[in-house]
Amino acid sequence: MPIRRALISVSDKTGLAALAKALHGHGTEILSTGGTARAIAEAGAPVTEVSDHTGFPEMLDGRVKTLHPTIHGGILGLRGNPEHEAAMAEHGIAPIDLVVVNLYPFESTVAKGADFATCVENIDIGGPALIRAAAKNHTAVAVVTDPEDYEALLADLKTHSGCVSMDLRRLLAARAFGRTAAYDAAIGRWFSGEVGETFPRHLVAAGRLKQSLRYGENPHQEAAFYVHGLARPGVANAHQVQGKELSYNNLNDTDAAFDLVSEFSDPAVAIIKHANPCGVAVGETLRGAYEKALACDPVSAFGGIVAVNRALDRAAAEAITSIFTEVVIAPDADDQAKAVFAVKKNLRLLITGVMPDPTTPGLTIRSVAGGMLAQTRDTGRVDEADLKVVTKRAPTPAEMSDLLLAFRVCKHVKSNAIVYVKDGVTVGIGAGQMSRVDSARIAARKADDAARAAGITVPLTQGSVVASDAFFPFADGLTAAVEAGATAVIQPGGSVRDDEVIAAADAAGLAMVFTGMRHFRH
Repeated sequence: MPIRRALISVSDKTGLAALAKALHGHGTEILSTGGTARAIAEAGAPVTEVSDHTGFPEMLDGRVKTLHPTIHGGILGLRGNPEHEAAMAEHGIAPIDLVVVNLYPFESTVAKGADFATCVENIDIGGPALIRAAAKNHTAVAVVTDPEDYEALLADLKTHSGCVSMDLRRLLAARAFGRTAAYDAAIGRWFSGEVGETFPRHLVAAGRLKQSLRYGENPHQEAAFYVHGLARPGVANAHQVQGKELSYNNLNDTDAAFDLVSEFSDPAVAIIKHANPCGVAVGETLRGAYEKALACDPVSAFGGIVAVNRALDRAAAEAITSIFTEVVIAPDADDQAKAVFAVKKNLRLLITGVMPDPTTPGLTIRSVAGGMLAQTRDTGRVDEADLKVVTKRAPTPAEMSDLLLAFRVCKHVKSNAIVYVKDGVTVGIGAGQMSRVDSARIAARKADDAARAAGITVPLTQGSVVASDAFFPFADGLTAAVEAGATAVIQPGGSVRDDEVIAAADAAGLAMVFTGMRHFRH
């Protein structure tokens, strides 16, 4: 069936002129509305206003224009069905063979921070109705919702002498239903937030395909990267300056690294491997912070992800490129830093423009068999005023500073998590163990390994502080920290054996504070 008549109504006019001219070249009559009709006419293609086609004027500030039986009958009428064709002939309804619609820019309007009334006004009604109608009747009506598909449409028309193949019709229909579903999901998500409903009755996860990935966590798994258009800075909206295509694991690890480093206001560096930090440090300069973070676990850092919270300079870039690094993510990088990275052709450099606010609310979603788990993001933070000293000895000012840093890092380590910190630098990290005492011992052992690699005879954990993401259920985990040389402890508290653990800390001369906040991360 040739495309004799097309309805075009688009907010995004990218490629519109070329599309209209090409359709006219195939002998297609074009129906359109408002600004789209004007743009088509200015491109030199004949166009008929929808109001002239229906004999009914646009009204209610343009809210009612395509919502008319002449339009929807022309889209939904079944070709070859005698009853449908008789009804269409009786009421003067001409078939519409192609619908090209993209929707009011609701998502971008919300992302810009528009007020409630403006966001509501950008909820498209007629557009989704047209798209769904055309997609339902795709055997007779081709539907295009994205300028990126114009080229495929025109190529198919050329190949099939002005007709659209069934394979392309079905593909476009599938994309059309996906688009309207994502659009409604964005509206529902925004509206639920406006009325203070954190967990709406119907939760829909929707996104736009940004990148097809070579594979997932393993080569036998397929994978893709979707973005949902929210404004939080990170890997989803970063600009890749250079390097190979990002993999599934790269994206996951880089997101974890940037999320962690955003916790700090002083110049900070986080080195991540398999979504866990293997070194975190704050310092006066990025280079200094990087070198200290690297010293925590130089073995694990090889082939890792580096995140920083300042614009990269030449000195930092030279330090980072001194070992093999997969990805570097930063809010910015100066020209000298970019020149240093350019020598490492495969290294991916991502620039975000700004840092995310770690206190910004949101949801995290994880799939389980038959459903999803949803929770609010862990935006919890503790400051010195939130802490309760539970031992005879209170932390010194230096210990207190390190305790706060250790607990902030601990939030980003897979549970069970133990983090040793000394002088603003992680010196030992134990992650993902079934036993908390094992995490404490592993962190201490890795600190010993790092000390030997640096030619230091004293364990790095000697004189450090230690953080635990959840309470110590027994004194054995605390005892392991004492054996490693820790002098102060930060933990949530809340165990039935808190008194036993506090007594062990007092016996060892440790200072210990309770946060009252847990940071499990699974």
